Amino acid sequence: MSKRLEHLLAELTLEEKASLMSGKGAWDVLPVERLGIPSLKVTDGPAGARGAGLLGSGTPALCIPCGSALGATWNPQLITQLGKSLARETHARGSHVLLAPTVNIHRTPLGGRNFECYSEDPFLTSRIAVGFVKGVQSGGVATTTKHFVANDSEFERNTINSVVPERALREIYLAPFEAVVKEAQAWGIMAAYNRIDGEYACENEKILNQILREEWGFDGVVVSDWFATRSTTKSIEAGLDLEMPGPVSHYGEKIVEAVNSGELDEEIVNSSVHRLLLLLERTGAFEDPLQVPERELDNPDDKILVRKAAAESMVLLKNDGLLPIELKETETIALIGPNAATAMIMGGGSAQLVPQYVVSPLESFKNRLPNNEVLYEPGTVSDRTSRPIARRILTREDGEQGFLIEYFNGLNCEGTPVATSSKPDGRLLHFETIEGVENISDFSFRAKSNLTADQDGIHMLTLIQAGKARIKVDGETLIDGISEPLPPGEAFFGLGSEEASVPLKLNSGESVELIVEYSSEGSVALCGAQVGLRPPENENTFERAIKAAEDADVVIMVVGTDEEWETEGRDRENMDLPGNQAELIRQVSASNPRTLVVVNSGSPVTMDWVENVNAVLVSWFGGQGMSDALVDVVLGDCEPSGRLPTTFPKCLEDTPAFTNYPGENSQVLYGEGVFVGYRWYDTRGIEVAFPFGHGLSYTTFEWGEPKITKLPSSQELIDGKTVDIKISVTNTGDRAGTEVVQCYVEHVEPVLARPKKELKGFQKISLEPGETKDVEINLGSRSFSYWDPADPDWPERSIRVPVAAGGRKSGPGHRAIEGWYADPGLYKAHLGVSATNLKAEIDINIDEN
Repeated sequence: MSKRLEHLLAELTLEEKASLMSGKGAWDVLPVERLGIPSLKVTDGPAGARGAGLLGSGTPALCIPCGSALGATWNPQLITQLGKSLARETHARGSHVLLAPTVNIHRTPLGGRNFECYSEDPFLTSRIAVGFVKGVQSGGVATTTKHFVANDSEFERNTINSVVPERALREIYLAPFEAVVKEAQAWGIMAAYNRIDGEYACENEKILNQILREEWGFDGVVVSDWFATRSTTKSIEAGLDLEMPGPVSHYGEKIVEAVNSGELDEEIVNSSVHRLLLLLERTGAFEDPLQVPERELDNPDDKILVRKAAAESMVLLKNDGLLPIELKETETIALIGPNAATAMIMGGGSAQLVPQYVVSPLESFKNRLPNNEVLYEPGTVSDRTSRPIARRILTREDGEQGFLIEYFNGLNCEGTPVATSSKPDGRLLHFETIEGVENISDFSFRAKSNLTADQDGIHMLTLIQAGKARIKVDGETLIDGISEPLPPGEAFFGLGSEEASVPLKLNSGESVELIVEYSSEGSVALCGAQVGLRPPENENTFERAIKAAEDADVVIMVVGTDEEWETEGRDRENMDLPGNQAELIRQVSASNPRTLVVVNSGSPVTMDWVENVNAVLVSWFGGQGMSDALVDVVLGDCEPSGRLPTTFPKCLEDTPAFTNYPGENSQVLYGEGVFVGYRWYDTRGIEVAFPFGHGLSYTTFEWGEPKITKLPSSQELIDGKTVDIKISVTNTGDRAGTEVVQCYVEHVEPVLARPKKELKGFQKISLEPGETKDVEINLGSRSFSYWDPADPDWPERSIRVPVAAGGRKSGPGHRAIEGWYADPGLYKAHLGVSATNLKAEIDINIDEN
């Protein structure tokens, strides 16, 4: 402990200690001004540093590709560079802590936050996460790796009990957290909402204290997910240091009461306070408390970096000679699909922010190809709900775009406004406290703007509310959710209503007065409303899309999901493309076989149409540089060097968690155990649409024979030595390219059930035409080991190599101590370009000594 922290801890009163463990507002912690202890400030999140806004509001911020896209890069060094950029962004938002990364596992393709997470594989997830944490923290910004642990779907996420076999918990779900703690020295961990084997994560002694702190040596801060804290003494004793957000429900004064009553030992409080003070010290908050307004950074190098990252994440699944497009042979290109003219660059929920710029694929192609004819037809609509009314058609009384909002104490918009603010579009939501409003659960607001339609016809005006709201147009109430409250729905993390709608005839260029009145009555945690406007439905959309395809030399279809279909708070119902996009693909490709389908989503989708098209490219939610990067890849300016971080199955019924998801009676059984993702498909011989690790190139490669250059003894493995494998790769094509050498380890005759093979190493290399490089893969002791939970029902094994024993308990009648073990014997290292496309293999013998 530093002298500064030792002095502060001695000077703090019990009340001040309790305040340091308690959120002040949505994004900050109570300071202790008497002792010069500043407020710790935090910001979401995984896609960039949003600042104090909520759900896509706030200061414009650098928007990086989503988590599954980062996983698809297979490039930890690139992720470290992105992390350094996000550290600068976090400081520009006036914050010390970035609430990221999300390292939960793609257990089911339906997981609502899969787009935030990196992979179905714990090793790939670990490598990307370590790169991210190292990058961010090198800039003096803390990370809070989340959500600890087994928070792998959104169904009943606040209460669900994740029943995870101990071996699966260790080998799959805890592994990325262990890596960021031990390798990246993570300064923060966020405890999840769910229960693990019956105990809520925020008060789970085994997870937080025994494993995280005692076994792994974590010395940072454990913060609750927002509103996830459920107790005072039990949570603090389990190791939860900080309750968020404020005003708190369980910490603060309740800590003082628990200590004074003898229920809670103050020394335990002191330990938490020390960790919080240490976090302030590590982030430089004592020297620079960042008490400045948020600001937007405009760093050209960062914009280049996120465009490069988007391109590196794109995965070419299929290419029958269509890509890269030869412009000499292409005069007319048709952009078709619901995502072609709208930039779907991020998923929904806490990962949303206001990007520095937004360009749609259509705009990018038109900007890049001014001498080509670029046709466009949406073909279909895939929105789950109406989008918030766009800023461009809203004009305030002062001439600025958006809504002007007046706030009132009380529920009826009466009296003199106590505050004013503005919102850029129809997303009129509040999570944080509002200056001037006495009670966030007892206030109201009136939002005004002039709406000027850009199309003639019958529009659909829509409302989703968290609380109660009504909409007036030119003084007439069209939707009244105050007098007649709307039924509860799934919007806003399940805190909002169903969407109400009413037809509204508008003429292009003519303005109407739009007023939204809101009351916080009945709201929980989140307040406000979302006002949407759905444009008139176009007729013959399929026919027009088919005609455009017939008139084009090449068709580029941009299909997928968006932040409503893939979002925090709700899982997907199925893997299908929303609406009738699949049928649109079939009909368009039938009219023009030179069709590229760009899948713009954060998770796998059903591809029963894949045989109908020439090429398929996955762009993910690629961040603010996605559309320009898409043009770079399609025209051949750079390689689509991404590889799948998750399997694309043929159908949902084939997936590992299908029989156990979503669970029942508030419990979900991880019945597939360690057989997650490709481990499941491999072991059971299930054919998939596209395997884990798959991704094509614009060039060709030739691989040499692998060689073992170092083979340590078992004891040397335990001491940290590695089995080193070397293989040469040559670019045999006529253009530069990138290859990802993947190494999967198989135990040939395992004593217990193990996956057929598991990813344990990879290297991404770039090669010029004719160039050869040697690739080295290093396999440590954990590459060969499994977790033994000391289960008395397991068979005894006469000889085993203890790699790293946990050492806390032993099952009755079972001589082993729980921990990591490797059975001696023959292993094979399979080297390939995907989990199913293996180029070479080599034997490795682990001796008994």
